[in-house]
This record gives sequence, C-alpha cells and structure tokens, in this order.
Amino acid sequence: MNILEVKNLTKKFGDFIAVDHMSLSVAEGEIFGFLGANGAGKSTTISIVSSLIRSTEGEVFILGKDITKHGKFVKSNIGIVPQDIAIYSNLTAYENVAFFAGLYGLRGSELHDRVMEALEFVGLTDKAKSIPGNFSGGMKRRLNIACAIAHRPKLIIMDEPTVGIDPQSRNYILNSVRKLNEMGCTIIYTSHYMEEVEEICSRIAIIDHGKIIAEGTKEQLKAIITDTKDLWIEVKSAEGLHIDSIKEVSGVKAIQVEENVVKINSDTGVNNLNKIIQVFMNQEVEIRSVQEQAPNLETVFLTLTGRKLRD
Repeated sequence: MNILEVKNLTKKFGDFIAVDHMSLSVAEGEIFGFLGANGAGKSTTISIVSSLIRSTEGEVFILGKDITKHGKFVKSNIGIVPQDIAIYSNLTAYENVAFFAGLYGLRGSELHDRVMEALEFVGLTDKAKSIPGNFSGGMKRRLNIACAIAHRPKLIIMDEPTVGIDPQSRNYILNSVRKLNEMGCTIIYTSHYMEEVEEICSRIAIIDHGKIIAEGTKEQLKAIITDTKDLWIEVKSAEGLHIDSIKEVSGVKAIQVEENVVKINSDTGVNNLNKIIQVFMNQEVEIRSVQEQAPNLETVFLTLTGRKLRD
C-alpha cells in the first residue's frame, strides 16, 4: 500500500507558485529520495506533508487518511527530522526525547522505555543525562533523530539529516536510516549529497520549479539520459576559463566546474571533443587529462535541471 499520496498539490505565496500541481506516491517500506536545488519547492512540499503549513490546492493522504481531516492520526504516524536542529540546549538528552515523545501521548513507564530505546538506537545511552549544548554536531543530529522516532512512527521525513557533520557521523546516520527501514519504517530522505541518495534510496523524485520532472529508481533515471555523455577535463587551473565559449560548441548541454575539473555533459550523437579541446587551447588553459564518465545521478540532475544540486 502507499503510505503517502499527494494529489495535485499546489502552494502559492502571493503570485509566487512554490509547488505547482504536484502528484506523487510513496509505497510502504520505501526509502524515497526527494531531490531539488534550493528554491525548487522541496521544503515547502515537506512542510505541507508534515502539516506545518496548509496547501493552496490539492490533497495529501497518510495511510489513506486526509491530513486536513485526521490531524491527530497523521501526526502520530509521522516523525520529522528537520534540517535545522530542533532540540533544547537546557534539557538533557533524555529530557529532550521525553518532551517530544510526550507530545504523542506517551506517559509513565512506556515513555521511559521508548526514550531509552530511541537513545540506544542512536548510540547516546551514555549521554542520557548530559546537556546537548556540549555535543558535537553529529551527536546533536543523532539526538534529533531520537526525538523523531521515540513514538515509533510509520513514516519518517528526514530533511538534510547529515548537513554540516563529519564523515563518521554521516556514516552512522546513513546506517541508522537503513536500520529504521529494516524495522519497517518508510522514509522520505532529502539531501544535498547526491552520493547519499544514490547509496540508500530505492526510488527518487527530482523536483524543479515546484514540479516533479523525473521519478523512478536510480537505474530508471539514468536511462533517461542515454543520449548524453559526460566528459571530465582536468586542467592545471580553471581560473580565467570562459565556460560560455564551451557552451557554444554544438552538442554541449551543461557545464560545471569543480576545482580544476571541468565537467561537460554533451549529446552522444555529436562528435565534438576536438572542438571542445580547441576552446581550451584558444584560452591557453592547460589540459592534464580527458575522461568520459558513466552517467550517475549528478549527471541526471544537471541534465534535467541545468544546475547543480548544491548551487
């Protein structure tokens, strides 16, 4: 069954349309990736699904229940891990989790057991009596997750849960996502780290300008761009390189520069490598290597939206 159904969802802020007649579904048991650059409408959609704001038009159903008519039921079955850490620095880790779990009606020994269960899950049992003001960024993120899962929600929405933390903490959280999924939780996962989405998500939707422009497994999304290729050109220095001149080469669809690597997405049917290299030579940019890359999600996103996820 579908744990989430979004039908014709629209949200306007004055004349600005943040979400534009969006429809999507998330099946029970999925880890569903939701990708969109800043301003694409991703956060607005999540806020509506979470009942934090109301839509202008459309319907949202959680476990078959309309979120506008069954608010208590819906909220009791959703856990939210927000992008901005939402914990109280003057409460202990235990008290933080107990506070949020108490909002769902948990009391007494059941509340205590659920709090300890959640803290154990995120590896913070030994920090139960500690104030999170002294926690590392990764520990605060993990405590945020504990606050979201203590009431055992069926759907967990994770909005950028690994932003600004060290690689070890990131791996811990990604493993936690997998474990929650194995325990029966359905997860909606957003990230600006494309490799995370590619690694853990079973299905992915790409949103741009308030609309879903592509949806499917990562293999299905990659199949969309079989008519394009990626050329990675490493240069001695990218300073002074005018990418507009590269864009003028026939077949070139998108370009991004990361340090000293120029990543060019181009039509496979156009033999334009010599012309691209000539542009570099004309600008006296020294080329160190040229490689053709297999398509990945980053390529798909760049090709479909014309911009990087982390713009």
